[in-house]
Amino acid sequence: MKEIRWKKRLIVATAAFGLLFGTTACGNNGNVSTSQQSSGSNQKSDSDQLQEIRIGYLNVMDDAQAMLASEGGFYKKHGLDVKMQMFNSGTDLIKAIVGGQLDAGVLGFTNALTWLDKGADIKIVGGAQMGYHSMLVRKDSGIESLADLKGKSVASQQQGSTADIVLNGVVWKKAGITKNDVQMQYVSPSVAIQSLAAGKVDAAFVFEPYDSIARLTTPVKQIYEVGQEWPFPCMVVITSGKMVKENKDAVYALLDAQKEAVEMLKEKPAESAKLITKHFIKENELETSDGKKIAAMKVIEESIKSQTFEWKITPEQVEKMQEIADMMVEQGILKRKIDVKNALDLSWQEQVKE
Repeated sequence: MKEIRWKKRLIVATAAFGLLFGTTACGNNGNVSTSQQSSGSNQKSDSDQLQEIRIGYLNVMDDAQAMLASEGGFYKKHGLDVKMQMFNSGTDLIKAIVGGQLDAGVLGFTNALTWLDKGADIKIVGGAQMGYHSMLVRKDSGIESLADLKGKSVASQQQGSTADIVLNGVVWKKAGITKNDVQMQYVSPSVAIQSLAAGKVDAAFVFEPYDSIARLTTPVKQIYEVGQEWPFPCMVVITSGKMVKENKDAVYALLDAQKEAVEMLKEKPAESAKLITKHFIKENELETSDGKKIAAMKVIEESIKSQTFEWKITPEQVEKMQEIADMMVEQGILKRKIDVKNALDLSWQEQVKE
């Protein structure tokens, strides 16, 4: 009976998070699904004086700065009338940028490399979030380390996603095993945690807020988080080279607004949670695995605290990006070696006064 109760909690909580739609963070795969909203909760009457810009985002914690810049009014503060468009995958988001349907977006930098490999005019212009991918197992599984996963089943994002790239290029190497030593199931993060809870897989490799919801509502534990041992930039701000050349002021204003959002996420997680919780949880509270209640805003606040948001792209991060680009060649995702620096336009951050 106890197991049935927490399984029901997981289903309800997952639905409350709106996570059943299979959004992928830092990913290169997924199904298209979009929704639009204007920046800020209150539209000003003089919005026609603001410069209109179209920004794409994924409904995951990795993209919190994009949501907060909208909900907190930072875009308007910097003279922008932003039309926010939500996507379920980085693949579809960057296609919209390449096709001219979007001006910019916050998504995994590996998407930019994939399109650069195809000859697209894409530029990475700012930072967003450092990678957070955790390995979860059931508390009663007896699994204590990555090495214990040899011969086990693991649920993760689709092949070619950033999660899959670092899983093969970093995580399994640390464990001394390869993907051939485990039984991989490529599913959405919501399906991954449901499968783990139901005992259909032995482990799940997920990101936030999936990690938080799983650990709150089911008897699972985290045995590894890649960002703690191998920090790497996952989400970045991407636009087209044409946009940078022809509308640099708008790009800079966008980055100024998101910089303020990043600083608020770091310094005021509770206040930030009040503004963006509605993007993730539809209910006011969730029931934990021990039957207690927890406020939805508190869940998102803790999820925010678990993240490393960063508006600047450092030389060390560029090196990690290059390592991942090389992994993509080794794994057959890219046809040729790419110099990551060719994808960067860091002129905005070079003129920022901290």
